[in-house]
Amino acid sequence: MITKPKGTNDILPGDSYRWHHLEEKIREITRCFGYREIRTPIFESTELFVRGVGDGTDIVEKEMYTFDDRGNRSMTLRPEGTASAVRSYIEHGLDKQEERCKLYYVGPMFRYERPQAGRFRQHYQFGLEIFGESSPWADVEIFSLINNLYKSLGLQNLSININSVGCRECRVHYMESLKKFLEINLKSLCEDCNRRYHKNPLRTLDCKNEGCHELLLEAPQSLSYICDDCKAHFEGVRHGLDILGIKYEIAPSLVRGLDYYTKTVFEFVSSSLGAQNAVGGGGRYDNLIKELGGPDIPAVGFAAGIERILLTMDADEVVIPDSDLIELRVIALDEKSLEVSFRLTQDLRKMGLKVDMDFRGKSLKAQLRSSDKRRELFALIIGENELRERKAKLKDLNHKKEFDVQLDDLALICKLIRG
Repeated sequence: MITKPKGTNDILPGDSYRWHHLEEKIREITRCFGYREIRTPIFESTELFVRGVGDGTDIVEKEMYTFDDRGNRSMTLRPEGTASAVRSYIEHGLDKQEERCKLYYVGPMFRYERPQAGRFRQHYQFGLEIFGESSPWADVEIFSLINNLYKSLGLQNLSININSVGCRECRVHYMESLKKFLEINLKSLCEDCNRRYHKNPLRTLDCKNEGCHELLLEAPQSLSYICDDCKAHFEGVRHGLDILGIKYEIAPSLVRGLDYYTKTVFEFVSSSLGAQNAVGGGGRYDNLIKELGGPDIPAVGFAAGIERILLTMDADEVVIPDSDLIELRVIALDEKSLEVSFRLTQDLRKMGLKVDMDFRGKSLKAQLRSSDKRRELFALIIGENELRERKAKLKDLNHKKEFDVQLDDLALICKLIRG
């Protein structure tokens, strides 16, 4: 038997309604904040991610699904959404259409990494981007949106970690200090950190090796080196969060795993999860649009894995209503009633009911057993006697009630089902 590739998942019918619920909440709240959806290709030129994400990151060095197409062009399945959104923003001149642009996306991402709880080699991601806003209030707006979203989903045990990694100018001094610290401790650091020391020292702070993590807690902190402008921006973010009553913790070693971040970086974390406790994160990336060939426009964004959010909802014991449940099962007891039942099914669907019907001629008992298994709400039973009297039996399967209804009284049938 052929099985699914390692690190991928089938989202089965019994689980897909949970995804629908989450995606509908995402769309509902992002629209309230003025965001519009963007959909980018699943694969892009490899150069986009090398230049955009950073050639010294784990994503580019270890995790990308890269291949040559039939034209010998190097292509990569997108490992994250921001670089693609920026590429599209530049390519279609969206900066000329509006001074600021607010986008969201939901879609699959691909990273060749060790599968773990809430993270797979093909995983789904929700993301936000604001292009054209340098104000710290834009950062705060993203915090506010995500905070509203997670509250509406019923997440209980969240906290926010924030930091500033500074701009290009002030980061030079920080990198000098960091390199001195790393040079002294190179022998105690892992092989990856030794390589990062030469290529991109900042990436050592993102190392997942436990020994490195403990040692790097003693490393210089970026907040001690940020310039006055970056300091004012960070204070502006903190002030905005305080005004909104959103609690946060300053995490001096937080850098995130992407090279394009400037100034603000942040993560939402849940105490309901284990060691892998992040439920999304992001930050400001004021240089990325220019670096990818566009105008000099500031930006800030956020992304979270759909699977990780659902895992957190499970940990917080959030009950998700099954909006895909069939409201009415129409049951034809014999061949004569089949045609009438079929027409009635179509008419009730036109009125907005979720209606299903089995054409295999199973017994009433078998069909009711099937309805119970599928948690269907009502059954409308039509047989020879019902046809003769132009009536049907409507059974409330949850409350064990029964009603006699006229076959042509569709409004009453809908009213009884919808309450």
